[in-house]
Amino acid sequence: MTSRIPRDSRLRLVRPRPLAAAPTAVNQRRPRRPAPRPPEGTPAPAVLARMARSGLADAARVAHWADGALGPGRDGAGSDGNGTLSDESAARAAADLGLTVAQVRADWDTARLAGLVEVHGDSARPGWRLRAWDRDDSAVLRGWVALFDAWSLAFPEPTDREPAAVAEVVSAMPQVLSFLQLSAGPVPVEQLLDLLEQRVTELRTERCEIPYGPQPEPVEEPEAADPQDAPLAPLLDWALRALASVGALTYGDGQATLTPLGSWAVWVKLEQICVAAQSPAGNIEVAAEEMLRGCAQLRPNAARAEYRAWLAARPVGSAVTELLDAARGDDALLRGLAFEALRVVGAPAEPDVRSVADEPTLRPYALLWLAEHDGIDPEDAHEVLTRQEATWLWVDTAAAVADHGEAPMLVRHLESALQPTVPQLLDEVRAVGHPRTVQVLVALAAAHPDPALAKAVRRAAFQVHTGG
Repeated sequence: MTSRIPRDSRLRLVRPRPLAAAPTAVNQRRPRRPAPRPPEGTPAPAVLARMARSGLADAARVAHWADGALGPGRDGAGSDGNGTLSDESAARAAADLGLTVAQVRADWDTARLAGLVEVHGDSARPGWRLRAWDRDDSAVLRGWVALFDAWSLAFPEPTDREPAAVAEVVSAMPQVLSFLQLSAGPVPVEQLLDLLEQRVTELRTERCEIPYGPQPEPVEEPEAADPQDAPLAPLLDWALRALASVGALTYGDGQATLTPLGSWAVWVKLEQICVAAQSPAGNIEVAAEEMLRGCAQLRPNAARAEYRAWLAARPVGSAVTELLDAARGDDALLRGLAFEALRVVGAPAEPDVRSVADEPTLRPYALLWLAEHDGIDPEDAHEVLTRQEATWLWVDTAAAVADHGEAPMLVRHLESALQPTVPQLLDEVRAVGHPRTVQVLVALAAAHPDPALAKAVRRAAFQVHTGG
């Protein structure tokens, strides 16, 4: 218990590793799937990165300006708290860069969507991609894919259309993009419109539910606009213009064609879905909780690949909401895995993670996630927790081990506690009020080989149970 020798425990409190990566998780080795090759004619990554740098040059320029002019210790106004530049900062940037204020704001929005700048509360700071912009092609391509994923935010949506109809088109566009990618050339807009209408009809059919049992007589009300009655041609026009604005396709003369970057990005998304579909767990179409359970038996790298594929198949916002809902459940293992998946999401998850930091069940996980997101070394991130929060997390982790691990693993977890002695640990565990305290202590007492220590732990469990 008093040993401070580091152990290779995948359940150590301070290491951001999946709780499921236990020795019993998976020892079987699956044959590695050969690295997939992009379609013939796809430019090399270095060429794609040059294209992305060119397309994002204006956004990178504004981001570099903000880094120099609005950084810590410099005199200037930053973000207005909503992620947009304040009027003063936008005016300064326009004067310094020889642009209009409207151009600065548009480039700033693009930089945010591409992860070149990150907004935290009422301040903005350079994203890690901006730091690596000139030397890391993969960082550039990830930034462009982030912008591609956010195409519906990059171009103002029609204000004269029902939000439900807009949402349907956004949900249906991946199939349209897949068709464009497979066509490998110009496609008439009429053909894309037919495909879009078919896909939207499928989406409406999938969510159509007929309530069971007798229903009250309908009350006549003024007819509201039905999104199903709205023509889709204007919305397809908006979607194609939005995708063209981020450089994913060219659009004109009644046809659309994916750019090399757009074709490559769609292929990447399809490949991620195929990888997930071929995985033993088949997690691509299931809810977050089931996906996390499926990943519990995977090694960390394989689990992260599953997270990426699962995330690629759904909008980021709803995916983050699903993961946080799963984390609020009773299973501590899923809580830890949910935040591992949120680490894969990265910056887009930050507002939601920050919003749950006041929930007692999620607070320690959220604080660790935010600390690592802010650049603190994962080995030191635990220092942001109070002693009580760290003890609560220790009990929660122990609950995951007790439910899903082996007895020796629970004994090893005892060594990761911050408290130097068992009596001190037991006192603080009893005081922290975790709902699984009794079960954890009983399991620890049953697993520990030292009779005296096991007796003390059992006594503490009894005292917690009886309120003594």
